[in-house]
Formats: sequence, structure tokens, C-alpha cells
Amino acid sequence: MKLLYVILAGLAATAAMTAFLYILSHLTHRVMQVIKILGTMLTNRTQPDGSPSDAVSTKVVGTVAHYALGVLFAIVYLALWDSGVGLVSASWGLLFGLAHGVIGMTLWYFFFMLHPKPPLIRLKTYLLTQIAAHVVFGFVLTYVYYLLLQPAYEFWW
Repeated sequence: MKLLYVILAGLAATAAMTAFLYILSHLTHRVMQVIKILGTMLTNRTQPDGSPSDAVSTKVVGTVAHYALGVLFAIVYLALWDSGVGLVSASWGLLFGLAHGVIGMTLWYFFFMLHPKPPLIRLKTYLLTQIAAHVVFGFVLTYVYYLLLQPAYEFWW
């Protein structure tokens, strides 16, 4: 059941992270929609003006890849917990999210540097935002997993 719980928590956390980035993009009027950016880069469909693609197939590719990575990282969190690293708690969820954010930011940086034609976005802002988004991911994943698992200790410590 733990694997099923962490997969469900990973899907919820990826949805929360995606919503966070879309809300932030809307509020700041900057391109931070991870699904469009990821889909554009995976399908190599950067528009002639440098903007991400709006094609439905691009969004489908971006969505599938983003949620698959979310589930994969959720399984990594489970492996860490099962090996005795951390607890399913708020503080550990935030810490794992922060570490995950630094890893994510680094991977995105290299993806942009190695891609033949990445979208033209404010990369530094996008990369720093990835850290905050992954902290959201880590917290939501840990909290949803905690609610499903129902361990015999408090979450908020």
C-alpha cells in the first residue's frame, strides 16, 4: 500500500506544484508554466519568436512527462524514508522539497544549456522559482502521504 499511497501523493504534489507555478505566472506575467516549457523543449517546438508552443500535443507531452517525473521523485522520497532518512513530517517534507528544488534547478539549467533552441524566458527567475515550487511539492507530497499512511506521530514538527 505504501507504493500506491506515495504514487497518489506524488500526483497530488505535482498538481499543487503546477498550480503554484501557473498562479505565479499569472500574477507576475512571466512564463513559468512548467508543462508548456517542458513540452516545448521535449518536442523541440519553440516558436519563431522564442515563446513556448501552445499546441495541444506539446501540452500533452509536457503534462505526461511532468507527472511521470513527479511520481518518480515521490518514489525516491519513499525510498529515503524507508531507508531511515527523515520522517514523514512537515519539517522533513520541506527539507526534501528544498533539496529536490536545488536538484531540479540544476537539471533545468543544463537542459536549457544543452537544448538546441530553448524557449526565451527569464531563466534565472524561472530557475529560482523552481526551488520554491519544489518546496511546495515536497510539503504536499509528505502531507498527503502522511494522511494516507496515518502514522502514530504528529505531522507538524
